[in-house]
Amino acid sequence: MSKLEEQLQKNILILDGAMGTMLQDYKFSEEDFRGKRFGDWPVSVQGNNDLLSITQPEAIATIHRKYFEAGADIVETNTFSATTIAMADYKMEELVDELNYESARIAKEVAVKMTEENPEKPRFVAGAIGPTNKTASMSPDVNDPGFRAISFEELRVAYKQQASALIKGGVDILLVETVFDTLNAKAALFAIDELKEELQLDIPIMVSGTITDASGRTLSGQTAEAFLISVSHIPLLSVGFNCALGAKQLTPHLEVLNRFASCGVSAYPNAGLPNAFGEYDQDAEEMARQIREYLEKGLVNILGGCCGTTPEHISAIAEIAKDYSPRKIVKPEFSTAL
Repeated sequence: MSKLEEQLQKNILILDGAMGTMLQDYKFSEEDFRGKRFGDWPVSVQGNNDLLSITQPEAIATIHRKYFEAGADIVETNTFSATTIAMADYKMEELVDELNYESARIAKEVAVKMTEENPEKPRFVAGAIGPTNKTASMSPDVNDPGFRAISFEELRVAYKQQASALIKGGVDILLVETVFDTLNAKAALFAIDELKEELQLDIPIMVSGTITDASGRTLSGQTAEAFLISVSHIPLLSVGFNCALGAKQLTPHLEVLNRFASCGVSAYPNAGLPNAFGEYDQDAEEMARQIREYLEKGLVNILGGCCGTTPEHISAIAEIAKDYSPRKIVKPEFSTAL
């Protein structure tokens, strides 16, 4: 934690960009996803990007290296959906430990090599913990609003398994990201807290929510301020937002976090808003220009990119960020203590 916190106080740390966007360029087929090992798997696995850490590890390592070379200080593991809950779609629940361990190992190996090449710029790995494809706060059935497809306990168990394997694989940070339902995130944080106590390990935690639309709320209905309060019971390296919105649309929500957060603030928006085909058209220069507003207002400590971003976007962001100081971390104007 100390080296990471030291860097956070000195510089704006740069997070990587989208893994999925980079993988699309490979145009992997069903056979590529399967590899030899899963040639006879009973269901289609194309689209299971996390599986590529096992079947196409060189591609994953290459993407990590490209982001580091673009200026990233932190890369995320290829584990956004690597829980038993999400892997059930592919009947691959039994692979969760291996998926997380291997993804962490690959990223850490690249990070160590890059740090050795330039010890003045240490590189870190964040274990990516996605929201799963189920929500604990809302019913998936409009005719039965009291129904829940998942329980807090089921989420806790799944998240604990994932976090444990990521730690074994060597991650430096655990990143609970793209939070659309804070109850899911609280299950993840509860599980991580248990692990920290059991392992006597003070691993830093980042939390990143997602504002889903112009209402300024998460999918489960929380404002930026309410989201922050909901996760402030646990010490965090940073809290922030990613996905759903472009850099420009995210600004007012980061201003809320800047005002109230007692930890670092992170932002990794999409490359603009999607077009009619669901694609992201915003180029690196335009995204960097929009992100400059964060820097001029002193809103952030960690910056990166989400959907549609590439090493070019990260390079442009890193280039402008080096001219600015990180946000000052101060005591918030409210207390979440009981």
